[in-house]
Amino acid sequence: MRRRSFLTLAALLAAGGSVGGFWLARGTKQPLLLSARDDHNGKHYAVGYQLDGAAQFVTPISQRAHDMACHPTLPLALWTARRPGTESHLIDLQSGRLLQQIKTPKNRHFYGHALFDSSGQWLYSTENDTTDPGRGVLGVWRFNASQLIREGELSTHGIGPHQLGWLNDGQTLVIANGGIRTEAESRIEMNLDAMKPSLVLMHKNGSLLSKETLAQPMNSIRHLAIADDDSIAVVQQYMGEAFEPADLIAIKRPGQALAAFPIDETQRLGLNQYCASVAIHSAKRLLAVTAPRGNRFLVWHLDSAELLLDTHLADCAGVAAVADGFVVTSGQSRCRYYDFNQAPVKSAVLPLPAGLWDNHLRMI
Repeated sequence: MRRRSFLTLAALLAAGGSVGGFWLARGTKQPLLLSARDDHNGKHYAVGYQLDGAAQFVTPISQRAHDMACHPTLPLALWTARRPGTESHLIDLQSGRLLQQIKTPKNRHFYGHALFDSSGQWLYSTENDTTDPGRGVLGVWRFNASQLIREGELSTHGIGPHQLGWLNDGQTLVIANGGIRTEAESRIEMNLDAMKPSLVLMHKNGSLLSKETLAQPMNSIRHLAIADDDSIAVVQQYMGEAFEPADLIAIKRPGQALAAFPIDETQRLGLNQYCASVAIHSAKRLLAVTAPRGNRFLVWHLDSAELLLDTHLADCAGVAAVADGFVVTSGQSRCRYYDFNQAPVKSAVLPLPAGLWDNHLRMI
């Protein structure tokens, strides 16, 4: 990419780049991309990159990470182990220094996602109870003196929890329970004939507020995004036969029941039974989904369900909203930026390392 083109791109992206007043990219006001990557030797890293390709940090970690939980006011984040990992890594976002490696208690493993509360004093991590395989729990960790201390756990009121988020009241947790039982140290599904996926709303004290399911029990609810108006989008992995139709995107609007997000048959087939990541651009009312098995990146209008973009992107992985659109990573090819301030949508290749990115990213 020519320098002038990149400077224009950087200016478009810069509006969304701070956490708690900390500008993290050295000497710039570029946002920082956080994700997990492997190398060609299978080693695992927590990474932070400026969008001009400069590495803020590339920190080796002991187990493959999946998603990041960013502290609301301090420049640090937890890289959470991918199922069935037991070790997650708290990292300083300015230096890349490993601050702490946390481990699950005996008979627990992580499910790849965690979340700080708005105070930054508590972190919740989705986990599996391997003594009752698949029973979902939230590990509850207190943050004190730059360390996370295990204080207890809460039920997720379901099986196989994955991503979680907050409604805007800061009191209500949203949890995507995948519905699949897995044993310790395993990714093998044990109950495909009796899956129980669910979308749960619960108070942070653990009390259940609502629990909703989709029409097809083999439609595993995995990942979610929450808009500023508390609309919740969830995406699924269908565990049935490849020829069976399944609604892989669902929406829960405030005061309404969880329902399929309307997409046409061509789009549904292009997802190839699996959505990896989902993001909402609240200001522009956009819903973005990556479908790595179908090698597709798609964006709809959140309210009208109008399809705005359906493009090929090999093994597309993480997606996050930035000022004027979305940044998308890939497991096999280059990362890209999509500018929704223009019609038709413009895209640009980002000068970031190609391939080997995990399924989630955060822009801070």
